[in-house]
Parts: sequence; structure tokens; C-alpha cells
Amino acid sequence: MSETIFKQVNYDLNSLVKFVELGQIGLPDLQRPFVWKNSKVRNLFDSMYRGFPVGYLLFWENALIEGVKTIGTDKKQLVPNLLLVDGQQRLTSLFAVVKGIPVIRESYAAEQIEIAFNPLDGKFEVADAAIRKDKTYIPNISVVWSKDADIFEITDNYLTNLATSRDVSVDDTRKVRKAITRLQQLLSFPFTALQLAATVDEEQVSEVFVRINSEGKTLNQADFILTLMSVFWEEGRKELESFCRAAKVPTVGKPSPFNHFIRPKPDQLLRVAVGVAFRRARLQYVYSILRGKDLTTEEFSPQRRDAQFEVLKQAQARVLNLQNWHDFLKALLQAGYRSETMISSENNLLYSYVFYLIGKTEFSVDEHILRRVIAQWYYMVNLTGRYTSSPESKMEFDLARLRTVKTAEEFVDTLRQVCESFLTSDFWSITLPNELATAAARSPSLFAYFAALNLLDAKVLFSHHKVSDLLDPYTHAHRASLERHHLFPKAYLKEQGIIDSRDTNQVANFSMIEWGDNAKISDKPPKEYVPELSKRYSLLEMEQMRYWHALPDGWELMEYWDFLKQRREMIAKVISDAYKLLDKGDVITTSDTISIANLVAQGEGTSIEFKGTLRTNLHTGEKDQRMEMGILKTIAAFLNSHGGNLVVGVLDDGSPVGVEADKFENDDKMLLHLDNLVKDRIGPQHSLNIQSRFDDYEDKKVLIVECKKGKAPVFVKDGSIERFFVRGGASTAELSASQTQEFIKQRFV
Repeated sequence: MSETIFKQVNYDLNSLVKFVELGQIGLPDLQRPFVWKNSKVRNLFDSMYRGFPVGYLLFWENALIEGVKTIGTDKKQLVPNLLLVDGQQRLTSLFAVVKGIPVIRESYAAEQIEIAFNPLDGKFEVADAAIRKDKTYIPNISVVWSKDADIFEITDNYLTNLATSRDVSVDDTRKVRKAITRLQQLLSFPFTALQLAATVDEEQVSEVFVRINSEGKTLNQADFILTLMSVFWEEGRKELESFCRAAKVPTVGKPSPFNHFIRPKPDQLLRVAVGVAFRRARLQYVYSILRGKDLTTEEFSPQRRDAQFEVLKQAQARVLNLQNWHDFLKALLQAGYRSETMISSENNLLYSYVFYLIGKTEFSVDEHILRRVIAQWYYMVNLTGRYTSSPESKMEFDLARLRTVKTAEEFVDTLRQVCESFLTSDFWSITLPNELATAAARSPSLFAYFAALNLLDAKVLFSHHKVSDLLDPYTHAHRASLERHHLFPKAYLKEQGIIDSRDTNQVANFSMIEWGDNAKISDKPPKEYVPELSKRYSLLEMEQMRYWHALPDGWELMEYWDFLKQRREMIAKVISDAYKLLDKGDVITTSDTISIANLVAQGEGTSIEFKGTLRTNLHTGEKDQRMEMGILKTIAAFLNSHGGNLVVGVLDDGSPVGVEADKFENDDKMLLHLDNLVKDRIGPQHSLNIQSRFDDYEDKKVLIVECKKGKAPVFVKDGSIERFFVRGGASTAELSASQTQEFIKQRFV
């Protein structure tokens, strides 16, 4: 027979309360805060009063007595040689009621548990306004065990008050005296405790707990570290709890950790502090380190323990620093994430905070650069769900990458290299579209798409409002500003024989839309509502909207399954384009002018054209009138169609060559040359619809020619011939004389 790892010890309630008060029994708060309802506390005392058994307690003998510090700041007389593992809610209930002290609820608010007792019928109730007025009840049984309690005085006062509301017989008096005495004698109620030996490690303690308490939660390493903090650094634990409590409630006029992304728990912030302090994610190692264990010799040392706690203290101070906290949250905003509704994994957020703090406090990375690279990192870990499965192992691996890092530049490069290693071309073209083939309402890839729309400064489908404005967490109404709209309504799909929710609720069938439009669309098929709602916008605006919302040209007439496939690929491209902007650190303009990075990210299309040069043939290096003709053809086509943007200095594949290739003396000379070309060969009357500006793209200067929709036909002089061009898809087409005549009738007349 193997040797047992526990022994049985008997206590009474009075000794348990005294040992807790003195500190001999430590309440490690493994299941904190207090989660029992007051009715359950009432039932506990009722069972004890009736003489029913109320379960055992499970203690763990403290192996850390040597050099141990007292628990808390109330100068307890003894050190905790017993840590409570199971029965915390029961013992907390008993201690709180007997001593008349408040408990801490899940909201971190203090609450006094008041249990009332009716001595006439031996009935317990949770005190409320009615019971407090009822003379048959002692409204709070804590008075029976108060320090200066006189059981005879309490009984006499009760009987006196009772007599004011009813006749009190001799029988009643006898019954009351007996009941109150019996209540007071609950201090002698027996409890059985199982005490685990000090040699048992935390993993065995957790296993024992789970095996004998099927309704209890599984204890984890964070629980045991928080227990150590209760013993050796209770102030630090209180700091964690105070921060988490304050993060739940907004404040006015004073700094606060409150935010719209996460309501952190103490064990979560502990993980962040551990990551910063020890570059560790597996808490089992950290638990041993904080106990003062040498991982090589297996020996414990109080001096080593104190030194390691000092490291943790310094790290936790950085974690709970409000400036650090809110600066990090700005990086999430920079990544396009607006609130907790877009957060699919809190681990992704918390572990990203670890890297932010390491970069800021250990490598002194410039805040502007750090915030950008952390935004990029956060975008990557959310999109890939990096820390949603086996998070500790993956975080250990990522932290290990920093072991050889010495400088701020190396830190930034390391994080960016990790991002590149995951977000490959295959990821964008194959993996991500496949991951978008889901009906999961909280898909990380879907939230990444919403973040991309914020980064691209996109407008809501069929709306003039920006997605970022309507995702603002500060605004609330009876109906959300934005609603998920089935592009192919479920009723319409049902007519097509598609009824399974896994098919109708595909991510690619959803778009964000204002609730009013959603109600207006109702069950209409897209071929009916799209033409109606599209009338609000010009073709150029609709082209831009189709890009943002990943809608194939003519999608409203497509077969459903083909639509889903194409849209997944287009959503993946939008997410990729937004990440490229984040990678380059470009700031999306909030004006109506589309940024160069945004234009290049979209690629050539109906309203966008790239030209390498204005006048120079890149193959010969010489001036070439064919290059100028190409520029004029595109400008005329945009004016004749619905407007567009011509980018000079960028090749068809989006790579920049810059305006330097045209070898103009300066920018003004280049603009003058373009202006003269337009006036001479298109006509000065059309110049009002053409605006030119320079912008920087990947360290190259490029020229953007913005063309508005023309009000009159535009011809290009080519020698003695006038030619007419229009935009068709991603190319410019010349119309014949008869086609030109018909086009002008439809377009301008």
C-alpha cells in the first residue's frame, strides 16, 4: 500500500475563525472573488443549525515557513502554515458572518452578508427591508458572535422587541432562549479537514482538488502564483485587483485603466508581468522561481525568493503604469481595432502588451515606431489566431526569439520578420480565403476584415458614413449603428433551395450596413435592391465602395456559390492591402482625397491607372511622344467616363520608379509640361476637372492626376486627327466614330 499524502484533522468553527484571523490559515483566494449567493450562505448556516454535515476542507501545509512574511497589512500574529485549497467559499462565508466583515464580489464591490434568524421557528433568511422590520427576526446573526456580545442581553432585547408586536408566552420565551443559545453554540460545530503534506507539489494539489471536487474549477499555475503573492507580497496582489476593478468602470476627470477593449482579470495581468519579468509564458517554471528554487540544484533559498519577487515587483509596476497601458491600447486603434466586439482572443491582446512593454522599457524603441510595429504584430496575431491554441508554448517560442536581441532596431526587425514569416503570399491567396469559408460569427479573419475597413478609411456599404465612425464604442442606441446584412437574404436563398445556416450565414455573405438600409432591404434579392441603393452614388464612388466591400463587378446577378468564392478572395485582398499600409506606416487620409498607398493597394481598375513616366521611355531612356499620348488617353478616358486617378511614377505591378525618371529640373517644370499638354491636345476648358499633386510612395516621389467626371465630350488631338477614349474595366479603349456618337448621346445629352 502506497503512503498517503494527507492526514485528517478535526476543527470546530471557533478554532477555524481564530486561525484565519491570526493568519495561521491563509485564504489564498484561489477562487476569488466571493461568488456564492447570499441564499447559499443562508443554507450553510441552516444546515449547521440542524446538525447536518457541510463537507470537508482541504488544506495544503505550507513548505515556505522559513523566512515567510505575514499575510496582509493587519499585522497578523502567526504566519500561514496552512493554505486553503478547497472550501474557500464556505470558510469565507463562515468567517465573514461570524466576524461581521464584508466580502468582495465579482464586481470588486464590498458587500456585507446579513443573514437573519427567527428563533421561534429556527428559520434563516437573507435579510431584506421587510425582514429587518419583522420583530420575529434577529436581522443579522453576526451580533451573536461579536466581540462584546452578551447572549442574555441579546435574548432579552429580542423578547422585548417581540412583545411590542405580539403576545409572548412562557413557551415562546423558553423556545427563544434555547434557539439563540443553540445559534451561538454553532462556534462548536465540527469540521473535518484533509491536510496535504508540504512535500506535495502544486500539480498534485491541483489533481487532488479536481478528483475530489467535481464541481470545482481546475486550479492553474496562475492560482498558485497569486497564492504566493498573498503570502509574500499581498500589496502586489491588491494592486492587480485594484487595477482590474478600476478597468471595469469609467471615470470622469481622473486617470483610469478603463477602456473599451478588455476588462482584465488579476491572473491575466499577472501573466503579462511574468512575461516582462522573466521572459516566460509557462507559469509552472515561474512558480518554482518565485518560491526561491534553483532550477539546476533543486534547492530553495529565501534570499533567492526575495530577489525574484523584486524582479516581479518592478515588472508589475510597468504593467500597471497607466501611461504604458493606454499607449499600448492606441496601438490597437492604429491596427484598426476599435473595441472588445472585435477582439476574438484576449490572449492575443495581453501577449502583445508584453512585447510592447519589452520594446518600450528594455529596448527604448521610439514610441512612434514601437506603436506601429506593435499594431502590425497585433494585426498578425489576431488574423492568424496565434495565441488561441497552446498559447503558453507559442509565447515561450516568441519570447525566445528576443534572447539575442541587443538593440531597438533588432527588436523591431525581429517582430517584423515573424510577421513576414506567417503572412506569406500563400497565406493571402490560399490560407486566408479558406479560413473565410466559415459561418463562425466571431471569426478572427472577419474581425481582421473590419479592422482593414477602418485602416482603409472605408465608408459603410451604401452610406456616406465611415465604418470607423459607426463602430465607435462610445455610441449606443436601441439598434446598433451598423448591422450585419445578408447580401443574399436568407429568404431569397431559401427559394434557391439553400437553407442550412452554415451556408446562408457564411462570412462572405455578410456586409456591414446601416440599420435603416438593412430594414429597407429586408428580403429583397440583390438584383432588386442594389440598383436602387446605388443611385445615391456616382460610378466612381460605387467602384470605390465595391473595392472596400469586396464585391465582384455584377455580383448582384451572380450565382451564390460563385459569389462566395470570389468575394472570399477579394476580402483577403482587402485585408492584405490594409496590412501593407500598416507595414509601411502610411496614414490614411480622412479627406475625400485618396492616399497614394490606398491607390496602389487597390491596383489598376476602372478608376485607377498606373504609368511609369510622363514623357520618358524607360527602355531607351529617351523622351518619347508615345508616353505622352498614353498619359493623355488615360486623362481623356477618365473625363469621358466617371473620373479616376492617374498615378505617374508607378509601374503596372505597383512598384515605384518615381518622377525622377522623367528628368525634369523640378516639380514645377513637370506640372507645367503636363498642363501645356492638356491645353494643347485636350483643350484648356477641361483643365478645371483636372488636379495634380505630388506624393511620396516608398521613398519615391510620384505624381497623382485626379480627374473628375467631365461635363462635355473630351477628344485628344493626335496630329490632324481627334480621337475619343473611354474607360473600360482596367484599360482605356478608343471608340469608332459611330460608337463615339452613340456614347455621347447616352453620356452627355
